[in-house]
Parts: sequence; C-alpha cells; structure tokens
Amino acid sequence: MSTQQQTQSLTLVQAVRDGLYGEMERDEDVLVMGEDVGKNGGVFRATQGLYEEFGEDRVIDTPLAESGIIGTAVGMAAYGMRPVPEMQFSGFMYPAFDQIVSHAARLRTRSRGRYTCPMTIRAPYGGGIRAPEHHSESKEAFYTHEPGLKVVVPSTPRETKGLLAASIRDPDPVVFLEPKLIYRAFREDVPEDTYTVELGTANVRREGEDVSVFTWGAMTRPTMEAAEDLAEEGIDVEVVDLRTLKPMDTDAILDSFRKTGRAAVVHEAPKTGGLAGEIIATIQEELLLYQEAPITRITGFDVPFPLYALEDYYLPEPARIKDGIREAAEF
Repeated sequence: MSTQQQTQSLTLVQAVRDGLYGEMERDEDVLVMGEDVGKNGGVFRATQGLYEEFGEDRVIDTPLAESGIIGTAVGMAAYGMRPVPEMQFSGFMYPAFDQIVSHAARLRTRSRGRYTCPMTIRAPYGGGIRAPEHHSESKEAFYTHEPGLKVVVPSTPRETKGLLAASIRDPDPVVFLEPKLIYRAFREDVPEDTYTVELGTANVRREGEDVSVFTWGAMTRPTMEAAEDLAEEGIDVEVVDLRTLKPMDTDAILDSFRKTGRAAVVHEAPKTGGLAGEIIATIQEELLLYQEAPITRITGFDVPFPLYALEDYYLPEPARIKDGIREAAEF
C-alpha cells in the first residue's frame, strides 16, 4: 500500500533553502559558503537557519572576494567535499570567472579524471526587482559556452528543490542560476523528503500543435500566460521549459518542433549571442525540412540592463511574447 507523500507550500527561495537543508542533512560533505550566508541567512534569506542547524564549519561566512570564494571551493571539491558557494548576485561572478572557467570547469580533464569538481555555484540572476547595475543581468550564455560546466535555471519551487539536489550530487561543477524575480512570486506544494530532478531534461509545460515556444526561468510564467491568451485566438502553443541549459535537452526541442514546424524562443538575456541563436541553429541543422516559418526571438535588448522606469519594458512580457508567437504562427 502506497503512502501519500507529505508536502509543504513553499516559494522558490524557500525551496532553495529546503533543498540545501536536505542535502546537508543527507551528506556531511555538503557545505555552504559565501558573503553573509551564515548568521545573516543570505541577502535573500536563502540560507536562513542553516548556520544555527549545522554550525560555522559547514555554513561559512566568507570575505567579500568572489575569486577567493570560488577558488577555495575548487580546492575543497578536489579533495572530496561538495561545496555550494553562493554569489550574492550573478553580476558579481565576473571577478571569479577565471576560477570558474580555468579551474572548476577543467579540473577533470586537466587531471585526466583523477580529480572531479563536485561544486554547485548558486546565484540569484535576472531582472525585474528594481536593483542597480550588476544586480539584474542574465548572462547564462557565458557559462553554457564552457565545456565542463553544467548550467541549470529552475522556474518553479518544486523543480528548484529537485534540480538543486541533483546539482549538488553531480560529480562536476554546476552553475545554478535562481531567477530572483520569482523568488517570492508564488507558492507550490513541494515534497518534504529529499528528491532529485534529472539534469539535462526539459519539461513540456503546455501541449500544443501550432507553435513550439522554448523558454526557462522567470520567463516561463509570462510565456504560459501568453500561450493561454493565444488559445482564445485559436493558436495552440506548446511551451517547453528547458530547465537545464547545459546539457540542453535537444531531443525535447526537436520532438516539439517536429510536431509544430514553427517556433519562438523567449529569454530575458540580450538577443546577440543569446541561447535563442543556439536553439534555432540546432533546429535548422536537424529539422530544416520541417520548418514552415522563420523562428522568432523574443528577448531582452542589446543594451546594458536599464534602471527602474525602463526595466519592465526591457523584459519580455506577455504582450510582447504574444506578438512574437503570432509572427511565427501567421507567417
């Protein structure tokens, strides 16, 4: 006889905290480190209470030095620990970029498999919260370009906990980008027990026959809203939430496009060099003869992230997403 799984209603940031707690309780080699993650509980309170539960040896307040945080974590990971360093904002990761791409990503190949680097770099990312510069950037494409790194962007509390657990257990470094716009935007029932969501798998959030739309993170909700609105106009939209950007679930992308022959990609990062281009190239390499219309890109603009008054205009929102999908559907 099966027993009903116990759940709790959590926001996305609470699911992060719950995921960290579960993995730290399960494996004593897991530790959290970063600026203000200990007694203060983190700038967004994602580590609140962990210091009191696990102590200063496993919840470590570090100096304000991103390269030092990541460099220290690489050394810990090489010798068998599973550090989870937090960058207060993804825009603060650039001082640690050399440590991430030159050391964390290459440790396995450099040592010919003698060492791995099981670390998960957490960072709030993306816009929409009226923060100053370097606090609102969406540069996930930087990290997908580097062999040896995995890149994860969750979009719901339930999946956040499972993806975070899978990332921490992975033998290689993972950049785990948390869309802070939806940190506290909604709640979802999340299992109390620990569980994983497999990395490298997309989730079809809405089945459709006319247009495939590929997205991730905070853009999933406005894309779903746009899809529901377009259904009333007779346009049946399939929404695929990629969840893991590296490795990307190309099978899910191709399966969806094979069905519809039309597509759009939604991301808040700038258009030039964004992952929409990689997704489109993959489709055209594999399924050019299925394509019935140009694939549209619904993205941020090729400008520095704007402040305050223009922030909402910069981010793709349901009206702009609907226009882009219609363009693909009506071509």
